[in-house]
Parts: sequence; C-alpha cells; structure tokens
Amino acid sequence: MSSGSNSLIQGVSLSQWVGGNAWTDTPWLAFAAVLGGTALTIGFMSLTAMVLVYAERKIAAHFQCRLGPMRVGWHGILQSIADSLKLFFKEDIVPTNTDHLLHALAPALCVMATLLALITIPLSPSISIANMNIGVLFLSAVSGLGVLGILLGGWSSNNKWSLLGAMRAGAQIISYEISMTLSILVVVLFAGSMKFSTIIESQATGWWIWRVPVVGFVAFFIFLISSTAEINRTPFDLAEGESELTAGFHTEYSGLRFAMFFLAEYINLFIASSLGAILFLGGWMPFHIGHFSTFNHLMDLIPPGIWFAMKVCGLIFLSMWIRWTFPRLRVDQLMRLEWKILLPIGLVNLAIAACLILSEYYFFVWNPL
Repeated sequence: MSSGSNSLIQGVSLSQWVGGNAWTDTPWLAFAAVLGGTALTIGFMSLTAMVLVYAERKIAAHFQCRLGPMRVGWHGILQSIADSLKLFFKEDIVPTNTDHLLHALAPALCVMATLLALITIPLSPSISIANMNIGVLFLSAVSGLGVLGILLGGWSSNNKWSLLGAMRAGAQIISYEISMTLSILVVVLFAGSMKFSTIIESQATGWWIWRVPVVGFVAFFIFLISSTAEINRTPFDLAEGESELTAGFHTEYSGLRFAMFFLAEYINLFIASSLGAILFLGGWMPFHIGHFSTFNHLMDLIPPGIWFAMKVCGLIFLSMWIRWTFPRLRVDQLMRLEWKILLPIGLVNLAIAACLILSEYYFFVWNPL
C-alpha cells in the first residue's frame, strides 16, 4: 500500500484527531466526536450481537435438520429484536445475600472490556476509531479485563455453581491466553509492527497464513483453538456447563444484566474472528494468485470493506461449525491440551519464526523487500 493510502488510514482515525490539538482548539467538537464515536460503537455492538445470535440459531438448526426461528418476521429475522426487548423489560432478580455492588459491576466490566477491544479493530482502510501504534498490545491488555468481570460475577453471586464456573473461566482464559499471545507474536515478528493497519499492509504480497510455509499455518491453528477457549465457546465452555453448573458464572443473573453478558460473548466472537482475519488472512487485502493478472484484477474490484467482512464471516461460521460439531471437553482434558500440547508447539513455532527472520535465507527468499 502506498504512503498516500497510509496517510489516509491515519487521517480517518478518530483517536488521532482527538489526540492532537482538537481539545485545545475546538473542545466542544472533540467532546462531541468522542460521544459520537462511543454511541456508534455501542450501536454497532448491539446490531452485530443481534445478527450473530440469529445467525447462530439458524446455523445450529440447519446442522440439526431443524428450521430455527420462524415466527417473528420473515424466517424469524426479527426474533433477536424480540428477545432483546424481552430481556430489556424483564424483571431483574437479585438474590438476597449477594454483594449488590459487585453483582452489578461485573456485567458492566465485561461490556467495557469488549468495547475497549472493539475500538482497536480497523474495519477497512477508511473506518478506524483507534488506529494506535501498540494496537496488539492494547487489545491483549484490555481483553484481560473481561476475566475480572467473570470472576466478580461468580464470586458476588454467593452461589457455589457460579463460583465454580468463575474459577474455571479464570483458569481457562489465563491459560489459553499464553498460547494465543505466542501465535500473535509470530505475526508481529514477521510484520515488524504492533499496529493493525501496518500488519495488514505487510500482507499485500501474501497472507501470513501461507506466506511463511508451516509456521504461519501452525500459528493460525493455535490462534483458532486458543481464541475459541478465550471466549468460552464449545467445546471449551466449561465455565457455563449446563449439565454440571446450571449456567456457570451467570446463574444468578437475569434481565438486562444477563443480556450484557450475552452481548459481550457474541462481540468477543466478532473480535476474535476480526483479529484472525487481520493477523493471518490479510485483513481487507484481496485474494491474489501468483501472476494471474486477470484474476487478481477482478479480485481488486471488490471493495476492501467487503473483503474484510467476508473473511470475518467465514471465521465466525467456522467457530459456529465447531460449536455444533464437537462435544464439550472435561476440565483435565482442557488443561492438558493447553499446557502439554499447545504451549510447547507455540514456543517451538515462535522460535522457528525468530530463526527465519534472523537467517539470510528468510531475508532473501521470503521477504518481498
């Protein structure tokens, strides 16, 4: 991508404009821009969550030879809106012996962590809220806040099933975050930057999943498994195992507070899929095949935002496919997979990536520069 395109990406970043002289020159305009960006992000979160809930219910139904939602709207397309209104107006029941402050703070903390992570995702070259130089580091840091919300929700509920679910979630997320970070570091090493737009630009001549043979695919495979465990989706949903823990850490939640946990779960699915598309599948970069100029030119006609949306939707469908195909693991199997399989493979893969970068073979053969 040219330097002009790079300046375009930087020019449309809301955070860079506000972080400049906007607060001193036009404070009211800067304040309105921050409020507008926050409102747009929250609206995008709500709409995306409703679409994903409807999509998952339909996909699960077709996997199981059912029809799924059919009553509210054409083919049940308005079912998610009806469910959202029901949860919004439903009575919020709080058990007597709970810690009321922490019980209310927990879902808000999960949504806040999701919101902070979402604003770092560039959706296209012209849509970016916070295109920061340390985007990878910032997203990794704020995503850990969601664990605090889960732990607070389980502990403050004064319910043994909630507490057990929260403890499981904390151990699971902290464990698998190590392997996910190792897979992300492979891409950071090859791209030479933690800025998401720069990582996407580095894949202009080839996506990292296949541009470096074996190493890129192994990193993507580890990322796929680890991110699924990070967002507590089947087969890693032990934190809310209905057959063992009723509903896990949100057993004692209802109404709007339960909806906030539900919202955070599906937006985390979107964030994980977006991160996978950015790091390994070229983000908004088109699909090219060698020197097939006619085919590559046709691919270039598709807008970058459409490319990004298609890749994210593909990864979301893959995650839903996994959920409705594989059975839930046991706790010991879950931890064994991380500490005895994924972690050693991730460390070896990262070491190989570092050796490739340092070697002259990588520099002259794989590096397009």
